[in-house]
Amino acid sequence: MSETTGPEEKAAAAAPTTPAEWRGYLKRYGDAYLRNEADGEELVDLLDEDQLEVLDGGGRVDLWLGEAPAREEALVESEERLGVRFPPSLRGFYLASDGWTRVGGAWVGEGVHPCGRVSWMRDGDAGSRVTAIYDSIPGNEDLVQLFSRSLEVARGEDFWLLDPADVGPDGEWAAYEFAPKYGDPTKYPRFSALFDSGYTSMGG
Repeated sequence: MSETTGPEEKAAAAAPTTPAEWRGYLKRYGDAYLRNEADGEELVDLLDEDQLEVLDGGGRVDLWLGEAPAREEALVESEERLGVRFPPSLRGFYLASDGWTRVGGAWVGEGVHPCGRVSWMRDGDAGSRVTAIYDSIPGNEDLVQLFSRSLEVARGEDFWLLDPADVGPDGEWAAYEFAPKYGDPTKYPRFSALFDSGYTSMGG
């Protein structure tokens, strides 16, 4: 650990909430993804020729894997459609980037949904299929209840879910990474902690 980064500062940097905090964090995330996750074929898709040349020469390339910030009006429309107000770290994320295309260390190939595509897991085709399968197996009642009440914010082979029934004193909702092929969801205290698990896996 460097002299300028103490444990509290490191923890705060890994738990962005405001749009400004998220912008800085997501830039670092893109750097880590470029160093550790992107293979040669993917780099051709992500970077233009000038950037590839800089990278080949050992230089540094800024990589933004997100989108333009969501407008507050679009965010409110999504919240009204779903009948909830998003927790602070998710709101801050969307006001920094309306979605995220690449996630390290997780099988959510579609990335983080833009706010207009966030939905209840039970309403999505994949989510409803997974819920029905688990509901058909005795002993999965708690999981089925979690699926039935959770928001899906990212999906691929795995799901990223937020539970509005489990709210911390900071207003953050419990977050889950769920891999259907393994069965047991991994719980995190908030959306930003879920996102940070991928960053940490990339050595960030």
